[in-house]
Amino acid sequence: MTKVRAEVRVTGRVQGVWFRQSTKKAAEQCGVSGWCRNNPDGSVKAVFEGEESAVKSVLEWCKDGPELARVDDLNIEMEEPTGEFEQFFIR
Repeated sequence: MTKVRAEVRVTGRVQGVWFRQSTKKAAEQCGVSGWCRNNPDGSVKAVFEGEESAVKSVLEWCKDGPELARVDDLNIEMEEPTGEFEQFFIR
């Protein structure tokens, strides 16, 4: 059971379409901790931490996002997990 951490920047139509709330729900369903927030440039940043397969599931979900979103790009940086989160939250 390998734990991983992914920092993600999602661009496209990702603000004002329930992207953050839907990301929180997807992460919680997969058992992934971390956070997400809107960036001033219109993108969404997220940090996911958990079992590798669970994080991969959330990353796969992020490729499409919620129904009203349009994801143009998903930039993923894999890092060492820190274990700093107990749950997933919106910043």
